[in-house]
Amino acid sequence: MARRQRRRHRRGDHRRRGRRGRRGRRHARPAARLRRRGRPGPRHRLAAGRGARRGPRARPGDGGGTVTTARTRLVSVVVVTYDTRDETLVALRSVAGGFTTTGHELVVVDNGTDGTADAVRAELPGVVVEPGANVGFAAAVNLAVAHASGDGVLLLNPDTQVLPGALQRLVDFADAHPAHGLYGGRTLRPDGTTDPSSCWGEPSLWSLACFALGLTTAFRRSRLLDPESLGRWERDTVREVPVVTGCLLFAPRPVWDALGGLDETYFLYGEDAELSVRARRRGLRPVVVPDATIVHAVGGSTASSGRKLCMVLAGKTTLLRSTWHPVAARAGVAMLATGVLLRARLETRRGRDGHWALVWERRADWLPGYPHARGALFGEPDRPAPDPAAPGHTAGAAA
Repeated sequence: MARRQRRRHRRGDHRRRGRRGRRGRRHARPAARLRRRGRPGPRHRLAAGRGARRGPRARPGDGGGTVTTARTRLVSVVVVTYDTRDETLVALRSVAGGFTTTGHELVVVDNGTDGTADAVRAELPGVVVEPGANVGFAAAVNLAVAHASGDGVLLLNPDTQVLPGALQRLVDFADAHPAHGLYGGRTLRPDGTTDPSSCWGEPSLWSLACFALGLTTAFRRSRLLDPESLGRWERDTVREVPVVTGCLLFAPRPVWDALGGLDETYFLYGEDAELSVRARRRGLRPVVVPDATIVHAVGGSTASSGRKLCMVLAGKTTLLRSTWHPVAARAGVAMLATGVLLRARLETRRGRDGHWALVWERRADWLPGYPHARGALFGEPDRPAPDPAAPGHTAGAAA
């Protein structure tokens, strides 16, 4: 009898034991807690793990139907032009040398009226599309892709020259690293120095505050005070970046289709940044590949002037409003305006003939962003891009 009571006492004492939290509350034993939640206890987990092999850990951008591991066989090289016939022909002639094994096709959209379309048809094979009006960069790119047959899309500025093998190296990297989704290269100025505009940091309240205070100008390419410039990195190493610009941008066709192409709200500038933001929010990781090098004659397709600054700012205000919370976007736009005013006042005070005074005078044109800025800056009404299948639309394969 005494032995039986001692056994009961030990069992009761064992049940009363438990782990106590900071406030003295008892917690169920770990194994019991796991079993009550429908999960196996430690022994069960250990047994289940014996002899089992774990698959590779999923990473953002792997799977989801937005990436592909298939080798790219045909790249559609998209070039949008606007009254840059001679520069465009130079760029197109250099494309063939950029590939060594992968096939390519040229798809040119002529937004201008200087005869670029006829000149391209007379000299080079490919598809030439004439919308009949200046539909803007984003709409023209989407129009080109609608006519493209490649399993990869490559955007190329008309004022560039491709160095030998550069595009092949870009495509090879993309095939080997499909999780990135968007791929940019390295751009050089005609004198051989680095043109940092192949990629940018994403705008933030901090970067815009630095712009408003003039710090981005006083400390140009500072990692802390000019963060959108990505510091003094020479674009000479492989690196994931927030924004890959449309000067040189490659995307596998499944990625391009999954993202839906460029946002046609934008007329010129900002659409590539919005695409990069959208891609990153879907788990992709845009990257720069330094071995893919081109020479960029900056300003060939758009004059460097106060008007160009207005275009850039219109794109930026549109980006903030479309990707930020409304309160943050209002603050960001206000800081952009403050930075422009500061630079305009400094120009006036110093007696300099700069562009910021003109940009400030035209703030009503760019502050609202697109689509308003389209008519104000380009004299083009806001209208949809032409339907590729609509009557009167001109597209033809060059002989």
